Amino acid sequence: MAAVTTSVVLVVHNQPALTRACVESLRETRGPFELCVVDNASDTETVDYLDRLSRALPLRYLRNDENVGLIRALNQGTNLATGDLLCFLHNDTELRDPRWLEHLQGAVAASSAHIGLAGLYGVQRLRRDGRYVGRTIVHCLEDAPTLRTPRAEVAVVDGVCLFLARDVLDAVGGFDEGYGFFHGYDRDLSFAVRELGLHCAVVNAPFVHRGGGTRTAEHAPVAPREDLAQRQAALARFVEKWGHRLPCDVRRGPERLRDWLRGLRKV
Repeated sequence: MAAVTTSVVLVVHNQPALTRACVESLRETRGPFELCVVDNASDTETVDYLDRLSRALPLRYLRNDENVGLIRALNQGTNLATGDLLCFLHNDTELRDPRWLEHLQGAVAASSAHIGLAGLYGVQRLRRDGRYVGRTIVHCLEDAPTLRTPRAEVAVVDGVCLFLARDVLDAVGGFDEGYGFFHGYDRDLSFAVRELGLHCAVVNAPFVHRGGGTRTAEHAPVAPREDLAQRQAALARFVEKWGHRLPCDVRRGPERLRDWLRGLRKV
């Protein structure tokens, strides 16, 4: 039987320094994986970097003639990749644990946990309006991690890193491009996976996130005001689609009490 292959998919649009730092951190990853890059009509500097990268290591590459948006590019990345396991990683992320991919693979492979979607950042509770409850955000950001255990169940896995089996992604119909350019796809995917009877989880693997540089930089494809409007539209679509599952809280009773007491101590 052939070994299961993991594909790591990056979507890029300019900001080659961010992509370079991400790729350099990936070089330390323990275990094999296939690197796939979807280029959303980047400028010459990024194209030149990716050309040099393709000569230094195996790379599957697709370039769009125009910026088709992140969500459509993620579906393109699914088709570009050959792996049975798929990891969609933001290119402004740097991994600090060489075993990060092992942790994600292990979470999804643990049949007793029934985890269909894993990542590095997530939230355990959503309000009726679909918004996150901040004190239930779980992550392992290098400077101030909130996750102290090997992994934790979440209601939503953030799009900074989404890891799942190809057959699970196929079962939910891929990423919902009806959300538009960038926002909402991670909430939607998480709820779609949970609708299959599977769980979502965040694993403990330290990372650095450079803060959405490809979206908020001076030459970002969407102006800040338009970006805000797209956020609001995506949230409205999410509530319309998944309102019957809201509010949502995956914490168990003791966890809720513990978090409530912690909140009181901070007041």
